[in-house]
Amino acid sequence: MSQSSAAYRSAAPVGVDMAHASVARVYDAALNGKDNFEIDREVLRQVATVAPGVAELAWANRDFLIRVCRFLVQQAGIDQYLDLGSGLPTAENTHQVVQRVLPDARVVYIDHDPTVLAHARAILDGVARTTIIGADIFRPFEVLKNSTVRAYLDFTEPVALFQIGTLHHYPDDNAAEVMRTYVDSLPSGSYVAIAHFFDPETPEHSELARKMEDRFVHSPLGSGRFRTRAEIQSMFRGLEMVEPGLVLCDDWWPDGPRLTPLSPVRHCIAGGVGRKP
Repeated sequence: MSQSSAAYRSAAPVGVDMAHASVARVYDAALNGKDNFEIDREVLRQVATVAPGVAELAWANRDFLIRVCRFLVQQAGIDQYLDLGSGLPTAENTHQVVQRVLPDARVVYIDHDPTVLAHARAILDGVARTTIIGADIFRPFEVLKNSTVRAYLDFTEPVALFQIGTLHHYPDDNAAEVMRTYVDSLPSGSYVAIAHFFDPETPEHSELARKMEDRFVHSPLGSGRFRTRAEIQSMFRGLEMVEPGLVLCDDWWPDGPRLTPLSPVRHCIAGGVGRKP
């Protein structure tokens, strides 16, 4: 934990339960942010007993998001984005990456964490073509029928939909069905990006994945599934995978040559992008 996280204490917005860990705040703590509480840092400490580099999951996830944004806006020309479970605002959010290239790009963030909503609304105040909506990302129809979503995004034109670092917190085994509902709603030419905690099913890394899952699930957070390749791939059903397909997040079009081997933890988060025909 960085000194910045330990030295500052965020005032809790109305509705925030400081007695329970939050996915967004745990993620913020892993990224050395200051918008988290002791209960959130405790989650990371518990997982660190089996994986000292647990925070690298968050960094691999964040770097994947940025590279995906650059690809979609620069190569695919996508100008509207639905970012599900966006988490707490930090440097290089989706709208910052895509609007740097395409200022007219529209971005809708969805989250239901009170801390996220309070901070994001303050930061996004006055930012054109960008908004955040309070809704449960695991209830697709609640999101898709939202009037603000429909006002911001034109579902007759391609949309980029992100579930980056979210679906491993969906505890049930029908995460693929949640995604099928979203995919069915998207027009042809749309893209879906997913990053997910990963069990590589290899002797050297599977045990680590399962140990981290056990600590996450039995921590104050209570969630964090490490699914297999087949399980994650099923979430892309109906989509054509963009090369190189479903791979480790760090292997999805890295920015340059790798000078040092990936840490064991970074072998336990995978990502991919699919295009709807």
